[in-house]
Amino acid sequence: MMTLSHSMLAVEISSPGGPDVLLPCSVPVPVPGHGQIIIRIAYAGVNRPDALQRAGAYAPPPSASPLPGLECSGTVVEVGPGVSRWQIGDRVCALLPGGGYAEYAVTHEAHALPVPPGLSMAEAACLPETCFTVWSNIVMRGGLQAGERFLVHGGTSGIGTTAIQIAAALGARVFATAGSDDKCQVCRDLGAEVAVNYRSDDFVPVLQAQGGANLILDMVGGPYIERNIKALADDGRLVQIAFLQGPKVTLNFAELMMRRLTLTGSTLRPQSDLAKARIAKAVETHVWPMIARGAFRVVMDSEFPLTEAAAAHWRIEAEGHVGKIVLKVEE
Repeated sequence: MMTLSHSMLAVEISSPGGPDVLLPCSVPVPVPGHGQIIIRIAYAGVNRPDALQRAGAYAPPPSASPLPGLECSGTVVEVGPGVSRWQIGDRVCALLPGGGYAEYAVTHEAHALPVPPGLSMAEAACLPETCFTVWSNIVMRGGLQAGERFLVHGGTSGIGTTAIQIAAALGARVFATAGSDDKCQVCRDLGAEVAVNYRSDDFVPVLQAQGGANLILDMVGGPYIERNIKALADDGRLVQIAFLQGPKVTLNFAELMMRRLTLTGSTLRPQSDLAKARIAKAVETHVWPMIARGAFRVVMDSEFPLTEAAAAHWRIEAEGHVGKIVLKVEE
């Protein structure tokens, strides 16, 4: 077991607010508990839940680090009691309970996966949060099958670019929405059969003309919820993973009964270690082979130094990005 320094560079949320509240700081290096590993972080992924936490709208679980950051790539530098899979020096990418905006982070050994061959550390840092979220919601929860019509909103987000490729690799017919013609072309290049510019067109009649979506993955919420229901086929499923336009609407639930619709959803972070371990195993079993055969590739928008996390948050909130944003931690 190597000896780590007692303190590390990190980025903290100094107070709830905009991107400028993200400030560099020095904090103690985490100590691994039973079944946990310490990762020397090379790159940390930047995700919308980080921005929500920064704004004071997404509190971390009581046992998690208060630092933002839900995924990373790096090298295992310390293992706790009971760890069997990983050894010091292993290259991993991992889902984190928090604490990714730092030089070191702690996570459960079952939430780490090997860096896929041929991928850089920057690319590997883009995988855990989005792959875990997409696979658990469109397959484990949503039951997506080959040949079904699948719609994902925000097709050029980190979630969207991941969902399009995974669904296409599973043999689904993929539909997406995006905010410009150029972004719609990105969606089609990734495997979407149809991409709808939501600023100029309505996705509802587009899906209805195809017989409706069998499964919709949505992070918009608000007025999209009623429109999603109209866009579903009979026996269709709507999976909600965020509410960028609000979680409260007025709905006529009679339509759910008459058309046998399913509304469900989940958030990843509060789930148990065991649940996340099961998702990790499924992702390694099914998604890692997609990467190996070239059916899924990382779409990365930009890279910022750790100390410029505020700039990364301005980038993700400007909504011009395509794919994932990462922070470079290890020099």
